[in-house]
Amino acid sequence: MKTKILALTLGLICHLSFCAAVCIMMIALFGTMAVGSISISPSAALPVDLLLLMQFPILHSLMLRPSGRRILSRLLPGELGKHLVTTTFVIAASLQLLLLFFFWSPIGSRQWAPTGITLTVWTSLYVVSWILLAIAMTNAGLATQMGYLGWSAVFRGEPPKYSSFPQHGLYKVCRHPVYFAMALVSCTGPVWNLDHVIIAMVFIAYCIFGPMAKERRLQDTFGPKFREHMAPLPFFPTPSSCWNALTTVFNKPVYTSPRSE
Repeated sequence: MKTKILALTLGLICHLSFCAAVCIMMIALFGTMAVGSISISPSAALPVDLLLLMQFPILHSLMLRPSGRRILSRLLPGELGKHLVTTTFVIAASLQLLLLFFFWSPIGSRQWAPTGITLTVWTSLYVVSWILLAIAMTNAGLATQMGYLGWSAVFRGEPPKYSSFPQHGLYKVCRHPVYFAMALVSCTGPVWNLDHVIIAMVFIAYCIFGPMAKERRLQDTFGPKFREHMAPLPFFPTPSSCWNALTTVFNKPVYTSPRSE
């Protein structure tokens, strides 16, 4: 009973922190990044903001490594920590984003904000980027991406069942749709200032170098099977890969049930 209560409690913390992180990130990247109540001088803000910014890709990458997962699994005793590692990972990643965007202090006051039809276009691109990210995360396995896999398995009294690497949906277009969508999210917010430029540059760099490390991990785990899947697909989407994925969908043979005699 205590284990089930712990699993439910961690699940609640996980999903609330995830939703809070997504909301504050949406608001921050849509506007001027000034969403928190912390405000210090621009000269002091720059080193603090850079520290807040760099902690996300560095710690996030470390937690994705086998050594990082082992550390997360030791936060709780025995097999419990191992089974809940996806949940504790999402909690830690969500807290990282909350820390970054809530405590970010504006560096400069100059900004470019579109109006009229330009604002409509920028906003539409921003919304589409978030929708694309949601689809990519669903294709990657929403139970893992949102931490549901860990706590729900513990609540049922069984170990979590991990799936293989995804090969459907947007993963037929490119090898890393989640990272591609994240890069789009970071650079399609309509209001631009020095803060947004710095954020976008670091996030785009992480969305390029992060998947490289991920591919090495997947190759170590799945071997030739992953290399065979990866070979025909581009790193990020290209016009030809999008077209090939569309033609594959529309050219699928239609199944007709045999007539009964």
